[in-house]
Amino acid sequence: MTSRVRIALILGLAGVVMITLVMAPMLMSTFPSFLGGGGLTTTDCEDGDVVKVTNVSDTAQSDIPSDYLPLYKKFGKKLGVQWTVLAAVGKRETDHGRSSLPGVKSGTNYAGAAGPMQFLISTWGGKSKIKVSSKFNGYASDGDGDGWGDVYNPADAIYGAAKMLKRNGAPGDLKRALFTYNRAMWYVEQVLEIARRYATDGTLDVPPEADPACDTPIVEAAPDDIVRKILAYALAQRGKPYIWGGTGPAGYDCSGIIYMAYRAAGLSIPRTTFGQWPFGMKIKKGEEQAGDLVFFNAGPGTAADNPGHVGMVVSPGKMIEARCTRCGPIKVTTYRDRPNIVGYTRPLRNEDVLAQLKRLGLT
Repeated sequence: MTSRVRIALILGLAGVVMITLVMAPMLMSTFPSFLGGGGLTTTDCEDGDVVKVTNVSDTAQSDIPSDYLPLYKKFGKKLGVQWTVLAAVGKRETDHGRSSLPGVKSGTNYAGAAGPMQFLISTWGGKSKIKVSSKFNGYASDGDGDGWGDVYNPADAIYGAAKMLKRNGAPGDLKRALFTYNRAMWYVEQVLEIARRYATDGTLDVPPEADPACDTPIVEAAPDDIVRKILAYALAQRGKPYIWGGTGPAGYDCSGIIYMAYRAAGLSIPRTTFGQWPFGMKIKKGEEQAGDLVFFNAGPGTAADNPGHVGMVVSPGKMIEARCTRCGPIKVTTYRDRPNIVGYTRPLRNEDVLAQLKRLGLT
């Protein structure tokens, strides 16, 4: 990293802190009294873009604009981030876009931040509105499907904020994720307090990807009993840490959890990602199903034809993965919007596995 890049990063982080230092006292006067309690609450396990606005306290219903609330819910669910935390960031930064301070609706403030979620233009992509492509790896996001990442567009900005929180530790390590968003512990504590008051029970809700209440329909939807056993084992390991070379029970690495899940069903497959990739029958994109594996060109020594990271499909667009030491605990995540996907395989169609199934009397 060059000295100029280091200086730019330091100035950027300082700018984020200064934004909040200036805006905090101005926005505090706009905060509601946070009466808490009441509201709607159900478990939201459905897939797709239709999101029920549930687990919303009376405080949240009265304070969050009607056009913002569904966006917080939608992108919180899509990225696997607590919607209450995402909404609390929006409240803390600009009062859900209602602030009249410079840079919220147009232009930038003195530090170069803009939009309802207060992104530094440098982290958004260098412009307030840019064309979003599959190759772009920044926080500029297309939340409304028009092909553009507009920092002033609530859908785009909230989607980008969800990506930033997820990339830096959410939903498991919220303090780390929020501290990265704005490097001040008092900011972190304020956001978490707002998030608790936005929830019906005063606690931070668990995204559907991490909610055990959502496991039953996932397992029941599996194509057969073997896959159900594989999924049941893998999902039961959620919340445990990533451990390099781990095969449980304390923790796992990416291929270790898959290896052990198949063993729980009485089947033996290769232990490592490099062995698992050529083992299963290749599956076309869009045809993957529960129990299949999705591989990524990620990690040291990997390439497009030699993937180094793997997850296991549990439902359409969702996989369980042990990602890395700093990526938080084992959890269910989305994979279709992730870069560097190499391909998909079905270990259950390997000849050795078919022979094992026959010996077990399961074919």
